[in-house]
Amino acid sequence: MKRDKGNRYSGIGGQAVLEGVMMKNKDKYAVAVRKPNGEIDVEVDVYRGIMHDSVWKKIPFVRGVFNFLDSMVLGMKTLNHSVSFYEDEDAGETAADKVMGKLFKDKAESVMLGMVTVFSILLAVAFFMILPYYVTSLFDEYIRNASVLAILEGGIRILVFAGYIVAITMMKDIRRLYQYHGAEHKCINCIEKGRPLTVHNVMRSSRLHKRCGTSFMFFVVFVSIIVFFFIRVEQPVFRLLLRIALVPVIAGISYEIIRLAGRSNNIFIRILSAPGMCLQRLTTKEPDEEMARVAIASVEAVFDWKAYLKETFGYEIDESWLVD
Repeated sequence: MKRDKGNRYSGIGGQAVLEGVMMKNKDKYAVAVRKPNGEIDVEVDVYRGIMHDSVWKKIPFVRGVFNFLDSMVLGMKTLNHSVSFYEDEDAGETAADKVMGKLFKDKAESVMLGMVTVFSILLAVAFFMILPYYVTSLFDEYIRNASVLAILEGGIRILVFAGYIVAITMMKDIRRLYQYHGAEHKCINCIEKGRPLTVHNVMRSSRLHKRCGTSFMFFVVFVSIIVFFFIRVEQPVFRLLLRIALVPVIAGISYEIIRLAGRSNNIFIRILSAPGMCLQRLTTKEPDEEMARVAIASVEAVFDWKAYLKETFGYEIDESWLVD
């Protein structure tokens, strides 16, 4: 059977968590975690997200903002779930836990999750948006050309982003997380290439994927450079406020680009996706077969890949193919 070289869009996505993988298909998601005793725990739940069924989530360039927030919230939630398997059982309740419990009772966990998500977003804005602007402002006395300053700020933003990725890659504990990240991508690529979801096929699939969060972050940096080059104000305070105010706009544009990248394979999209794919060589690592099995368990909990292959590629799975 002849297939095209590009992946066929499946609609599933995910992320790596501590010793596991989360996979999401529409409103349903699963978190598969390799427990300390070696067993694979799979939890399946539904996450409808912010502004569920709202017309705002269907409007191009607006929906990206809500989808980004949803991915942050769900990412934090599933990461916390995976961490719970490796927490010290003897660790007692902290003072912060007690205060949150008294103030918000059964909603304490959700409130804490929201606070962590907001803090993470603010930290990212400060690190990737405000810091490059501040560093560039130090050259105001020496560079009078606004266009040159805008290019300089863009270059510093790229360096900060690349430096951040390289720095966390050097952390020992991050390597296993990146291996599970690779396993997640390999599973999706395996399915979208029309291959049965077996450990053998997963392991020989690519660990790079155009819809990766790393690529999304690259697009955010890239789009911000273009936006700030053409949209300018003179007063320093307003320039800073503008960078903060335009973050949702930049996120919305970046979402549309990566959404298009996940559904197209023309030469323009491949060129546009190339830098993000290169960065994924840092944020993904080759998994072992046990990691692949965890990722497969997560996929199969939320996605009928056999029906997908039949509908998309036109063939039924022979069970004898599934023996590794």
